[in-house]
Amino acid sequence: MTGLITILMCGDVMTGRGIDQVLPHPGNPLIQEPYMETAKGYVELAEEMNGPIPRPVEFSYVWGESLDEMERMDPDLRIINLETSVTKSDEYWRGKSVHYRMNSQNFPCITAAKIDCCSLANNHILDWGYSGLIETLETLGKAGVRSVGAGANLKQAENPEVVEIDGKGRVVLLSFGSETSGIPVSWAASEEKPGLNLLKDLSDETVQDIRRKVQQVKQRGGIVVSSIHWGANWGYDIPGAQIEFAHKLVDHAGVDVVYGHSSHHVKGIEVYKDKLVLYGCGDFLNDYEGISGHEAFRCDLGLMYFATIDPLTGKLAHLQMTPTQVKRFRVNRASTIDALWLSDVLNREGTAFETQVKAERNGTLMLQWH
Repeated sequence: MTGLITILMCGDVMTGRGIDQVLPHPGNPLIQEPYMETAKGYVELAEEMNGPIPRPVEFSYVWGESLDEMERMDPDLRIINLETSVTKSDEYWRGKSVHYRMNSQNFPCITAAKIDCCSLANNHILDWGYSGLIETLETLGKAGVRSVGAGANLKQAENPEVVEIDGKGRVVLLSFGSETSGIPVSWAASEEKPGLNLLKDLSDETVQDIRRKVQQVKQRGGIVVSSIHWGANWGYDIPGAQIEFAHKLVDHAGVDVVYGHSSHHVKGIEVYKDKLVLYGCGDFLNDYEGISGHEAFRCDLGLMYFATIDPLTGKLAHLQMTPTQVKRFRVNRASTIDALWLSDVLNREGTAFETQVKAERNGTLMLQWH
């Protein structure tokens, strides 16, 4: 079929802390965590588990084999949830136990993957204060990378990003954060204060607010993607309130893709009225190697979600997923065994949504739905 638009969506991308320390311009390694005093400690944990990491690495190093996959699939749009502040600020947010920060001089590691847009409405974007947020926004702007979900005021935080795909149509991106992911209420942007686009709740009133914003920019030949950072880090259960909210976004707000994240592992996938709902994309890149406590969830494994959509209807044509594994702070293609493990999880968790995955000969997974 011609005229279809393919969007690459990745789960949480955290290039701060330990990863920042192996990039060409490591920032101040001091952190305010109860169990670790320096970001270098996370490098040591990773090396103890999987072997030495060269230092400094090239900016493209962290993406590893995913770069070849991006070139092979050649998506029209590349979106990530950037879960770190990009700043030199030392003004950490007091009362929070974990703070992610990448030196702004290391931002070329994001542009190395030709990322088009970063969703910022998450529970780490203000880890280093308002000055850290403003520097993050300025850094993205200077690099020509679009951002959505945070801003210098409420209007900027709420504003959607509209991306024109030559000869095919447009993609409208909105980004929201939920308190359920650990976002402090005080992080919400206001007319006078910087912050992120925080959902008040998952009520019908909130759906109508989103509908009004979508109506202002949606037109024929457009796809509306709603990025939502919600829910706990661990556990496969999807609350009924999230399912109901996702359905209402499709039914009443004109949303075509619900791009959910926050869980450190992949969760079940739904296709609701031919519209894609990703409840939890899992982590795509982080510095968690060697951290113990939730090994059964395999947060080292992730997926590249290549969603191909008809811009005239917003309906999902097909979803192809490439299994990945983070090792030595680098994204690698997952082994056959690990890809099968991910397949088993998606099939098990997709039962309630009547979705399954089929393993392709090239090692990717193709979604099937009724």
